[in-house]
Amino acid sequence: MCIAVRKLSGAASLAAATAALALVVPGGISAAQTTAPKPSLTALVAEAKQLEFQINALSEQYDGLRLQLTRAQANERIAQSAASRGAAALALGQQAVAQLAAANYMNSGLDPTFQALTTGDPQQFLSQASAITELDQSSGMKVDTLSGEVAQALRDKQTADQQIAQVNAVEAQMNVKKKAIDAKIDQVNSAAMKQAMAIFTQTGQYPKISIPTANTVGAEALQAAITKEGDPYVWGAAGPSAFDCSGLVVWAYAQEGIALPHYTGDLWNSGMHVARSDLEPGDLVFFFPDISHVGIYVGDGLMIDAPDFGVPVHVEPVFWSAYVGAVRIA
Repeated sequence: MCIAVRKLSGAASLAAATAALALVVPGGISAAQTTAPKPSLTALVAEAKQLEFQINALSEQYDGLRLQLTRAQANERIAQSAASRGAAALALGQQAVAQLAAANYMNSGLDPTFQALTTGDPQQFLSQASAITELDQSSGMKVDTLSGEVAQALRDKQTADQQIAQVNAVEAQMNVKKKAIDAKIDQVNSAAMKQAMAIFTQTGQYPKISIPTANTVGAEALQAAITKEGDPYVWGAAGPSAFDCSGLVVWAYAQEGIALPHYTGDLWNSGMHVARSDLEPGDLVFFFPDISHVGIYVGDGLMIDAPDFGVPVHVEPVFWSAYVGAVRIA
């Protein structure tokens, strides 16, 4: 089937936009007629595109941190559960020692060692290791079992504390990224930037393209992605009506029952790497040294992607100048 491709609005069309601006900017206005120099529309477009690329890169970093946070929160729950079990075992063991202490007291008075062993402070308990052996021999009870439970409970508590600290650290990093993204979005949304981008998005147009028959998983995911052409870019979004670059990939392949991580760095390692000469429709194409952008290859040097803030999902030329590789999801 064929689709009408939306007007060019990606980084690859910047040259076309610059040329068109020369026709759009009013002539006959000299520098002497202005009270203060203002950036040209060409400069504003370039600045806006740079900001949008930065937003996209920050968004992918945010997505990566979000995955880290999910893992850290899962580890925290596991550690907290282990710490709770350790604390319960410790309490039972201390109850047994208390009973032993009571029996000892009835026979010969309370041994000072028992006072330490029944303390609520695990560290103090462990410091009495030398006394544990003596009690084992005298009481016929394996008090050293309790010692092991105390040590494990301490390790579990320390692990839980570390996981809590990791969650807090990742959340703090995410907040920093979010503030940076919001600040750049405010810049792009300024009146001057909007005027520049309104002209920018009117330049260039691509002909209709033939979408290949969906006879592979990748081609079927591509077909799904095509249905989202025109939907807005929203950082951190993965559908069904808004996307960031990796979110579009995740959503498209999810329609084929394939769960992929919502982060370009992980997507890069989620399939088989293929050479540029072997690209097929549906392959994931990656860009920039930090692998901060991904699209879905259409064919004939074109891809569909959620380019960056302010630019909707659309088909555009592959950014060959920033291309770093491709991955095929089987």
